[in-house]
Amino acid sequence: MKYMNNVYARDLDLNLLRVFLAVADVGSVTGAAARLYVTQPAISAALRRLRTAIGAPIVARHGRGVALTERGARLLADIRPHLEGLIEAAVAPARFDLRTSERAVRVGVADAADEWLVPPLLRLLDREAPRLRLICVPVQFRTIGEALASRRVDLAATVADELPTSILRRPLFRGGFVCLFDPRFVRLGARPTERAYLAQDHVIVSYNADLRGVVEDLFGRQRRVRCSLSTFSGLGAVVDGSSLLATVPEIFALHVLRQRPHLKTAAVPFLFPKSGMDLLWPAALEDDPACRFVRDAIATIVGGLVPAQS
Repeated sequence: MKYMNNVYARDLDLNLLRVFLAVADVGSVTGAAARLYVTQPAISAALRRLRTAIGAPIVARHGRGVALTERGARLLADIRPHLEGLIEAAVAPARFDLRTSERAVRVGVADAADEWLVPPLLRLLDREAPRLRLICVPVQFRTIGEALASRRVDLAATVADELPTSILRRPLFRGGFVCLFDPRFVRLGARPTERAYLAQDHVIVSYNADLRGVVEDLFGRQRRVRCSLSTFSGLGAVVDGSSLLATVPEIFALHVLRQRPHLKTAAVPFLFPKSGMDLLWPAALEDDPACRFVRDAIATIVGGLVPAQS
C-alpha cells in the first residue's frame, strides 16, 4: 500500500513505463510512436511526465534517436521483468485443474430440489472433481435475488420471477403440479374432478407456517389441510401409508416415485401456469471455471431426471 500511495502522490501513470519501454527498445521517439500507434508528441509528453515523476532525466538525444541515461538504464533493468510479468498475467489462460481444485462453490438450492439434486451432484463431483467442495444454501423465489446480488450464493437452482439483467438464467425444466398419494388409502382417478380433489384430506408445504398452499393462493380454493410442513424433505414419508393428498411439482413427484414406486400421481383439477426451475448466476461469474463446471453438472443431472420437453 505504501508503494501505491507513492504512485498516486507522484502522478506516476504506469502506462508511462510502457511508453518508456517502447522508446528504450527501438531507440527513438518516432519508432516508439509507430509501435504504440500514437503520435510523436504523445510519446514526448509521456517521457516528460515520467521524468517529472522520477525526478531525473531518463533519455537523452543521440543522433536521430535517443539513448538511455544512467538513471534510465537502471529503470529499464528494474521494470522490464515486472512489465513482462504483468502482461503474461493478463493474457495467460485461467489456471483451473478440475481434479485438484479445492474451491468451495456456494449453491443455492430450492427446498423441493435438495433431495433429488444434491446427492447425484455430489456423486458426479466424486468422479470428476473429487476435491471441489459445495456449500448448499436454502433459497426461495422471494430470497434468490438478494442471495445472488450479495454473493451469498455463486449460483442457484430454484424458481425465480423477474431478476436484474446482471443475473443470468438457464431454464432447467418447465412443468406443473400433480397430486401425489398412496392408492392403498386414497381412491382417486387419473383425472379427478375438483369436487373429488377437495373432498380429500391434504398435506401441504408452507414457508409461512400456516394452512395455505399454492391452491389457496392461486385459485382461492380452501382445502381440508390436515398437516402443514415447513419443507418438502419429509413429504414422501408423510404421504406413504396415509390418506393424505399432496400437490407437488412434477419433478419432485418423479423423485418420490423412484424411492416409493407404490405411490401414484394424478392430474390436478386446476389449470396451473407452467412453471419450473432455472439455473441462475451473476454475470460476473459467467467465466468462473469452477462455477461453470457445477452449473453444467446440475444441467446434466436435471436432463437425466426429466423426460425430454418440446
